[in-house]
Amino acid sequence: MAKKLRDVITDYQRIIADLQKKIYKPVYLLMGEEPYYIDRLSQYIAEHVLNETERSFNQQILYGKDITTPQLIDIARRFPMMSNQQVVIVREAQDLKKIELLETYLRRPPASTILVLCHKSKPVDRRTSFYKLALTGGEVFESTKPYDNEVQNWITTYLKEKGCTINPKANAMLVEFIGVDLTKITREIDKLFTLLPENNKHITAEHIEQNIGISKDYNTFELNTAIAACDTLKANRILNHFAQNPNGYPILLTITALFMEFSRILKLHFLQRRRTGALSDREAAAELGINPFFLENYKTAAKRYSLTKTLEIISLLREYDMRSKGLRNGAATHGDLLRELVYKIMH
Repeated sequence: MAKKLRDVITDYQRIIADLQKKIYKPVYLLMGEEPYYIDRLSQYIAEHVLNETERSFNQQILYGKDITTPQLIDIARRFPMMSNQQVVIVREAQDLKKIELLETYLRRPPASTILVLCHKSKPVDRRTSFYKLALTGGEVFESTKPYDNEVQNWITTYLKEKGCTINPKANAMLVEFIGVDLTKITREIDKLFTLLPENNKHITAEHIEQNIGISKDYNTFELNTAIAACDTLKANRILNHFAQNPNGYPILLTITALFMEFSRILKLHFLQRRRTGALSDREAAAELGINPFFLENYKTAAKRYSLTKTLEIISLLREYDMRSKGLRNGAATHGDLLRELVYKIMH
């Protein structure tokens, strides 16, 4: 089971606390799909373990594609100059060929070297001796890709720490436009800080639209809202905008957003059937993985789309996902497919 974002943050904070106490491990294997905390940990080590003078002689930043594993082992086994320790950081360690050869190094790592491996995009194979040795003799940190609802909570916390707030719709738009890449999100948020008036530390949908590039009227969030409310006019207006701007609104992303929406509606149906007592809004929102602010939209949608209809819609989404990839599609454009799909959903 993938780690939850809060567990990733807990591990990150624990490692930072140890580093602040100068409790160092001989090897740090920082791995996973989400690079934000991997970069923050490696940057902290690069800036705080050695002082400025020591870094000149005893810190090396390497890249996995530029060195071989034997070369890395030779570098890591060198003695530091005029210092008790040296730091060797390997960025993009996933490009290091035959990384498993580091097993020999990890069996007897020198106490004077701190080796940091930033293995992004995917975790290291846990079955290997290399991984097991890193786990027992060093520090293994895994940063998994978070879910949308986790990221929205994370954004709220991140902004709160900076003395700023964001309304739920703006938060949802931010995640929809940027995705769950925490590095990109923080980059855009930090850009927004410089544009907000000094006396206004609250981010709205208008700020997102004006400064990040997403339209507050034409996006999959608004399309989902229109479909949930059976607002045919608004849905068609959004679909026409999508059809005129296919590069900005890829059909696969739209179908994925619709699938997530109706998966939640389906889950709400089952929650309502499964629970004999009243289900509180907070409990329902937690089960669906959404901000309670949006729960009424899902309740409305569940009333308009029965359990049977919702199951039919999910089947439709699978069918049109395949058609968008060319299977039994004929000459229909992506715009045609979306209009046809949404018509079948709403009628």
